[in-house]
Amino acid sequence: MTAPRLRFGILVGGACLATALAIFPLASAGFAQENDAPVERHSPGYEADLMRLAEVMGTLAFLRDLCGADDAEEWPARMQQLLEAEGPERAPRLAGAYNRGFSSFALTYTRCTPAAERAIARFLAEGDALSRMIATRYGS
Repeated sequence: MTAPRLRFGILVGGACLATALAIFPLASAGFAQENDAPVERHSPGYEADLMRLAEVMGTLAFLRDLCGADDAEEWPARMQQLLEAEGPERAPRLAGAYNRGFSSFALTYTRCTPAAERAIARFLAEGDALSRMIATRYGS
C-alpha cells in the first residue's frame, strides 16, 4: 500500500514543529503469526492532538503560501515526514486533516489580508503549543 498523497502541496515551518516531528514515536505495528488471533490496534493517546496538528499544518500551508512567506515550501515535506512516521494506518486520516485545514482557508481567503496575517500568527502559536505538548507527553 502506498502512502496517501497530500492533495495540497504547500507547507510552512517553525523549528518547534520540526523538532516535535523528529521525536514522535513511530507507530508500532502488531504482527500476527499464522493462526494467531487478530491483533487489536488502539489509537495512541496523542492521536486527537496529532490530527489537530495536521489540520493546523494544512491551514498554515495555504496561508503562508498565500502571503508569500519564504518558508511556504517546507510544510508538505514536514507533513510527508509525519505521514511516514505514523505509518499507513493513520496516514489517510492525517492527510485528510491536513487537506481540511488547507481547503477551509482556501475557501475564505483569495489574497493575503491583515486578517490572514493574524490567522497565521494564531495558527503558528497553536501548532507550536501542540507540537511541544505532544513531544513532552509522548516523546521518548
